[in-house]
Amino acid sequence: MTTKPVIVLDADGVLLDYHHAYRQVWQKAFGVLPELADPQAYFPIHRWKVPMLDVAQRNHLRECQDEVFWSTLPAIGGALDAALSLDAAGFELICVSALPLKFEAARLKNIRDLGFPIKRVYATPVNPDNEPNRSVKAGALETILPVAFVDDYAPYLRGIPTSVHAALIMREPNGSPNVGEDLALAHSKHEDLSAFARWWLKRKH
Repeated sequence: MTTKPVIVLDADGVLLDYHHAYRQVWQKAFGVLPELADPQAYFPIHRWKVPMLDVAQRNHLRECQDEVFWSTLPAIGGALDAALSLDAAGFELICVSALPLKFEAARLKNIRDLGFPIKRVYATPVNPDNEPNRSVKAGALETILPVAFVDDYAPYLRGIPTSVHAALIMREPNGSPNVGEDLALAHSKHEDLSAFARWWLKRKH
């Protein structure tokens, strides 16, 4: 076990650019590279000019989100430098990501290939049985007990240990779920991981 204080980071929207990856996988699935619709849209379905899909089309798109997809997402600008600065300051970084367990190794490979100083990934699958008022990541956070948790999705702050500093990345606002009562769960709010790292490292620990 590490003796370093741990910071837990989300992947999509914090470390990795899921918007870019979604555009690419749409082209793979349907042969069309979508044009930009709204650069301030939180969800990729609204960010790109893409039609609504029926069940068969959604399943086809999901099939294209395979191990290759989950191991090749690009990094968000500035995220690598931010992670390296936290690592250099003496923090261990762990990724906790809401995705199927079968892609946990692919996610770790992706992060490692990009140069992130992260050696562990916890996949926390989302399913219909998940408690609505308890984050799917709460169990992992109870096991890890980090000093801070950085995510871009406010509902994932529900039910996490109260000792953990909850930092929320307030990215694209249009259609964002980062509104309402869940905002009160965040101890701090930041534009991106770079902004969090700068702010965090100015604090006295």
